[in-house]
Amino acid sequence: MSSHSPFSDQFGPATATGWRARWFHIIFGHEDTAGRRFDVLLIVAILASIAVAVFDSVAQIHLRYSTLFYALEWFFTLAFTLEYVMRIAVVDRPWRYMRSFFGMVDVLAVLPTWLSLFAAGSQYLLVVRALRILRIFRILKLTRYVGEADLLWLTLIRARRKVLIFFSTILTLVLIFGALMYLIEGPEDGFTSIPTSMYWAIVTMTTVGFGDITPKTTLGKMLTSLIILIGYSIIAVPTGIFTAELAAGMRARRKYTPCTHCGQADHEGDAQHCRICGTTLPAEND
Repeated sequence: MSSHSPFSDQFGPATATGWRARWFHIIFGHEDTAGRRFDVLLIVAILASIAVAVFDSVAQIHLRYSTLFYALEWFFTLAFTLEYVMRIAVVDRPWRYMRSFFGMVDVLAVLPTWLSLFAAGSQYLLVVRALRILRIFRILKLTRYVGEADLLWLTLIRARRKVLIFFSTILTLVLIFGALMYLIEGPEDGFTSIPTSMYWAIVTMTTVGFGDITPKTTLGKMLTSLIILIGYSIIAVPTGIFTAELAAGMRARRKYTPCTHCGQADHEGDAQHCRICGTTLPAEND
């Protein structure tokens, strides 16, 4: 049995022909029935564990079902720990997997509950609470099952320089406007420091407007109006950058092999049949 996945190229399938090879295709593969069933079961477990963490944070529900939530949390922790051990056992390069993004996510999925064993006592209640909230990171385990997650990630990578320049410009404007408002309004009107004024500039530029700090002078109000107009002008810039890169990535993934039956040439990169007439497409691109 063979089922190719991106993890095969990165970590390598188990070279053994016994149970390691079989479980590698079940855990990392998605094409055969066993692999799909494993993925569905794991997704259900992830969503259920997240639901337990969310509802356990509600005081009334926690008081009523704390024992059940505690048992479920350890059940999910043991299950995810076993899954993590199995993933390490079946790959050829376990250390590489452990240092990878998904390897670290798998650790985050189980580490908080195990650490809570060593954080007992009233003086550690806040630590335990923080560790329990970290269980929400299990949602990151779902990203490996989203087919287009790699496209979104590559889009962010390609747009990183443009986004970095954009945010550098925004931070520069925030610093300038914050310093100006500190000089114009002063501590008596709530602008007690340049960092506080920068916070006000960010809130104003993003058009959030909490209203906890407001200008009192005429010059300050004029500057505020200018910041709001600038905020409306630039708020769409990162969206435009990401959209342009995403569209370019989607075009790159398309293949233009004409259908031998109807001539339709525009198909998705993984298409095997014509989207118009259903005829099988040629195996190789022209």
